[in-house]
Amino acid sequence: MMQNPNIVLINCDDLGYGDLGCYASRLNRTPALDRMAAGGMRLTDFYMASPVCSPSRGGMLTGCYPPRIGFGDFEGEWVLFPGQGVGLNPNETTIATLLQEKGYRTKIVGKWHCGDQPEFLPTRHGFEEYYGLPYSNDMGRQAMRTESPPLPLLHNETVIQQQPDQRSLTERYVEQCTGFIHNHREEPFFLYLAHMHVHLPLYAPERFMEQSRNGDYGACVECVDWATNCILYQLEQDGLTDNTLVIFTSDNGSRGDHGGSNLPLRGSKGTTWEGGQRVPCILYWPGSISAGTVCGHILSSMDFLPTFAKLCGAVPRPGVPIDGIDFSALLTNPDAPPVREVFFYYRMNDLEAVRERDWKLHISKAGEKVQLLYHLREDIGEENNLYGQYPDIVRRLEALLEQFREDLGDAITGVPGKGRRPIGRVPNPRLLTKYDENHPYIIAMYDSEDAG
Repeated sequence: MMQNPNIVLINCDDLGYGDLGCYASRLNRTPALDRMAAGGMRLTDFYMASPVCSPSRGGMLTGCYPPRIGFGDFEGEWVLFPGQGVGLNPNETTIATLLQEKGYRTKIVGKWHCGDQPEFLPTRHGFEEYYGLPYSNDMGRQAMRTESPPLPLLHNETVIQQQPDQRSLTERYVEQCTGFIHNHREEPFFLYLAHMHVHLPLYAPERFMEQSRNGDYGACVECVDWATNCILYQLEQDGLTDNTLVIFTSDNGSRGDHGGSNLPLRGSKGTTWEGGQRVPCILYWPGSISAGTVCGHILSSMDFLPTFAKLCGAVPRPGVPIDGIDFSALLTNPDAPPVREVFFYYRMNDLEAVRERDWKLHISKAGEKVQLLYHLREDIGEENNLYGQYPDIVRRLEALLEQFREDLGDAITGVPGKGRRPIGRVPNPRLLTKYDENHPYIIAMYDSEDAG
């Protein structure tokens, strides 16, 4: 394993567990991602920290469960909306902050969604360059959202276009990524590509629309696959393949409609069933990660920060608790012991479930108390409730939940949590854009009525 590798993190939006060929999709063509999996490591039990985007992304970047960083809710909302005065606290340390301090060049391309006020933007959180949308692609002027502000495309902290043609955005993102790789081929870099696909509304280039077997959704998945291929090709052209760890994943599960699939998992985006938070994850690093490896260890996006720090010689902030665990040893030794045996599931600030090894206990669903116990290795679809058959296991898992509540709290039981840190706040927040009837928008109003 080479020291100080480049890191490319590719994060999709609402891509489901069953949406890639290497995760058994028979609808979507994903040859590049399938090759990545065949040449690297495919994770079967990988979790995002939340089943929706803003808390998921904040958790991944900081190595924390969302409530720890104040991302359990956003003034009562599930995710951040344009012009809100809250976002990722400037005092929080991100992956980019740590790597930048070690001399890494850092760039994010695509969706940020951790706050759109200047204090919360990527350029204030360790990224020296930013190009993309500050929030979801359904938060612009759209057929069913005529009062929304125009969708902004940012370069660093400046709006460079309003209401961009979404069919062309992925190609523009790829150009930004490949240019960054080539320009910094002589120095270590961290590139974070956060796709807008496959979040509604679905807009894909004509080429992918023509070849899709799964409508607009399949076209967007295949566009993501093409973008991945472009990045892998650029790394090869610049002789960086063997010194670059490439990770592909998704911010949460699919909605389960419009062509997406979380099969064989139960549930969808916004839920703490497995389909809400267990997502595809592929790790590709030729020469360091053995080809064709399939790993069933419980891992999480929160584990990226300490793992990347270890690989790159950085040290997480002493005295600032995080929830991520370093799994770098697993990359070169798939037989290494598990680093994570327990994972907790939050829906906003509600602590709804816990997994310990193969057992998962649900105690709440959307504010309603439940008593559900599943053995995930034997019952991946969470269909056979074993709650009444294993009282000792239930008690053990309930004790884990009780202990964890003391740290990060639980709105269901009213426990505030001692380990929570405040969300970032600014006075007098402003929208990045305002509709102007005289503005020469290329797309004045997006025609799709889909949002999500």
